[in-house]
Amino acid sequence: MLELTDAPGAADEAVIEDGLAAFNEAAAGYRDSRPLAVLARDPATGQTIGGLSGRTSFGLLFVDLVFLPDTLRGQGVGSQALAMMEAEAIRRGCKAGFLLTITFQAPEFYARHGWEEFGRIACDPPGTARVFMRKTLQA
Repeated sequence: MLELTDAPGAADEAVIEDGLAAFNEAAAGYRDSRPLAVLARDPATGQTIGGLSGRTSFGLLFVDLVFLPDTLRGQGVGSQALAMMEAEAIRRGCKAGFLLTITFQAPEFYARHGWEEFGRIACDPPGTARVFMRKTLQA
């Protein structure tokens, strides 16, 4: 029986994630997927107000989500956070990084930091595209 849903539960997601991790471990001989985040916190409250999140796995850094509020943009915070994430990925043995952005988000920001576009797919709204980017990581 198959069920289509737009609201999978945490247990549902865990079955898929754990199953894939076990499959990958059997194929590769080891398991090394680890979460990685750089959090921007409000100095007054300590609450997270933005940051970067992703993971490292099989020698690759995956940058999944990036958000900084307007108050932190243009001050070098994003550059510092990305550098921190890349440095930790290198420490974990990663040789390259991968991310997906949208033309109205920040492809130019990543390009300034050595990330290169290797593909794009048109998407909505009309005139925009998903941009696939990679970077070789070196110690």
